[in-house]
Amino acid sequence: MANKFILLCALALCSVHADHLMSNDALSDLNDMSKDITIECNNKEISVTIDTKSKSFTGIIYPKGLSKNSSCMAEFNYEKSPIVYKLPLRSCNTMSTYLNDGLVEYFNTIVLQPHRKLVTNQGKGFHIRCKYQTNDQLLTNVLNMSTTDEAAMVETAKMPTCIMKIFSGKTVKQDVAENVKIGDPLTMVISINSGDIFGLFITDCLVRDGLGWGDQHLIDQSGCSIEDDIMGQFQYSANKTTAVVNFQAHKFPYTTSVYYQCHVHLCLKANGGCAITPPNCSNRKRFRREDQSIEDESPATIEVYSGLYVNEGVDSGNPEQMDQVAREKILDDPYNICISQRNFAISIAIAGLILMLLTVITALILLMRRHKKSVSSSGSSVYSGPYTNTAFSHTS
Repeated sequence: MANKFILLCALALCSVHADHLMSNDALSDLNDMSKDITIECNNKEISVTIDTKSKSFTGIIYPKGLSKNSSCMAEFNYEKSPIVYKLPLRSCNTMSTYLNDGLVEYFNTIVLQPHRKLVTNQGKGFHIRCKYQTNDQLLTNVLNMSTTDEAAMVETAKMPTCIMKIFSGKTVKQDVAENVKIGDPLTMVISINSGDIFGLFITDCLVRDGLGWGDQHLIDQSGCSIEDDIMGQFQYSANKTTAVVNFQAHKFPYTTSVYYQCHVHLCLKANGGCAITPPNCSNRKRFRREDQSIEDESPATIEVYSGLYVNEGVDSGNPEQMDQVAREKILDDPYNICISQRNFAISIAIAGLILMLLTVITALILLMRRHKKSVSSSGSSVYSGPYTNTAFSHTS
């Protein structure tokens, strides 16, 4: 039986970079606060060292958008300079992207705020970037199986590169997803670059909030979907080196960042070692009995992950995905007028006042007319002279 290896992503530092996210005036203010910033890219975290001009620093440092999260925010109270802030690679809004040259870049934006309780305009932002390359590794004894006289198996194989990418849309021809909305179609692709020796088998996928507060399992230890409405079943390529699944973007209620994590079990294609790929999820009771054999027979298990930002905003270009209120809000109709609740209340008050004034004015006009009629009646006279009825007149 082959030896078992549990491998995480081994990274080697390529370069570091920190951009100042501020204007020239703000940059001069920053120079009053700090005189040197050093970035150190480590295997699991990015270490940011800030050397302040003053002997001590009082304030907070946090990733952009996470000022209320204590697990990602660092508080300093008269801390002796230089101060050190550690930014984890797999949480706290740190994201990664694969570059064209095969490197992996991790990036985040941190905020330096010189006050422990208030957010002021003196706070400064820095865009932190670290580039890594995956170290080449060797799997020893992964081909330690019975051999025939005609073919002697080599007992050392190069570790295949395994990556997870999430694309916008339902195909891999779209761009890599970085900032999407709830309900947007996404495609997750997990692949290895070993076409002849190894295949892959995906298990234990989950989505995390990146804050350590919550997670949700998506694919179980048998490689089967837990909730089809959230994420369905992986579809494997014919050569068993690529697994693809389509799903819709989702998020946790309290954060915009989500992180996906899966276990990739390598299998040897020789002698039917990848027969379990893809899994048969129709008979889960029988399949669960084989879970332990999957762990034992896999020459290596690689943990892959990827993250992206998911927002709750609506897109005017996709009216099918919007509710009725949002759809009515963006209608381009020149006869529609949209006003805020405050302005609407003010308008109602003004209209009521005008109506009251009109009522008072109308009442005054009616009173004035009645008064004039009364005066005209008191000044009139009645004729009382002789009256002759010509119909009964008689001449003698």
